Amino acid sequence: MPSAETNELFPCTPEQMFKIITDYAKYSEFLGEVKSCQVIKEEGGKKLVEYHISALRDFKYRLWMTETKNKTVEWTLESGDIFKSLKGSWKLTDEGGKCRAEYAVEGEFAIFVPGPIAKGLMSVNLPNMVASYKKRINQLYGG
Repeated sequence: MPSAETNELFPCTPEQMFKIITDYAKYSEFLGEVKSCQVIKEEGGKKLVEYHISALRDFKYRLWMTETKNKTVEWTLESGDIFKSLKGSWKLTDEGGKCRAEYAVEGEFAIFVPGPIAKGLMSVNLPNMVASYKKRINQLYGG
């Protein structure tokens, strides 16, 4: 199954990073490909979040998000246009007053995509995503 991961040190605390990651409604303000993102419902300690994305074409999907305050955010696919399966996580740890964030995602496309292309599609946006989070941290916390 195609996957991507990154391990980054961010200039903020895990608490600050967790707040940014779980403020889904604000994603469109700093993640360029996100047209909108909103919590649809909360159930049993999880949140169902709907993403509207514009990357090559417009699509949407819904993820069940499980949050462990200031530590982890994990997700699994509920439904969507282009994914057959999708799961991932953020794992946050304090590293001398900064946040070590491990991001991992693994998914399978609903349509046939050759393996190397699928892997590329899963990881192509990671550098931009990391840069967008760092910029957001700087905007909010002067990191």
